[in-house]
Amino acid sequence: MVTLREPILHPVPIEELKPTQITVGMREVKAKRKAWRLKAEEAGDKAGEFLGNHMVPTIRGPRGKYYVIDHHHLSLALYEEGVKDVLVTTVADLSRLDRDSFWFVMDCHDRMHPFDEEGKRRGYEDIPKNIKDLIDDPYRSLAGELRHVGGYAKDTTPFSEFLWADFLRRRIKRKDLEKDFNAALEKAHELAKGKDADYLPGWCGPVPE
Repeated sequence: MVTLREPILHPVPIEELKPTQITVGMREVKAKRKAWRLKAEEAGDKAGEFLGNHMVPTIRGPRGKYYVIDHHHLSLALYEEGVKDVLVTTVADLSRLDRDSFWFVMDCHDRMHPFDEEGKRRGYEDIPKNIKDLIDDPYRSLAGELRHVGGYAKDTTPFSEFLWADFLRRRIKRKDLEKDFNAALEKAHELAKGKDADYLPGWCGPVPE
């Protein structure tokens, strides 16, 4: 992978950005939409400064397209709020590769997450072509909210929230999650502090002396 030494910034239409995962937590997207509306109302003409401080990291892929490797939730939230362009920083250039080679390299470097809303691995071709086509995984929403309430710590492990989502998916029934999110969150918090979760990134459960 050709990693660039210095970030290169480009304004890119959000509708042209390419995802590197299949799902997001729509609950988190809605929260980011609300936060953006409040920020835009407060900042007025300076709302662009907020966007300038939230650059979207990408890898340049086949045909010069920009593939998002973080901030999928923010990108979708901004798109749904009518924002046309975002600044992206290109952290690596793989544009010379053909499509199959590109996805293979991305996979080997943990730059993609081809798992659907049931936690099942899918083919590269199942990754949406556009940010607006990302689909909801309610367990990703649960995992995101669990971190926000202190269930685990933020971690640099790629797709750490999805690892937590998979952990919770195996222990909390979907019908219970959809029926009462807050009750599911309370159960998730209890599970997160248990020994069964100690292999997960950001685990901060009690350690016996």
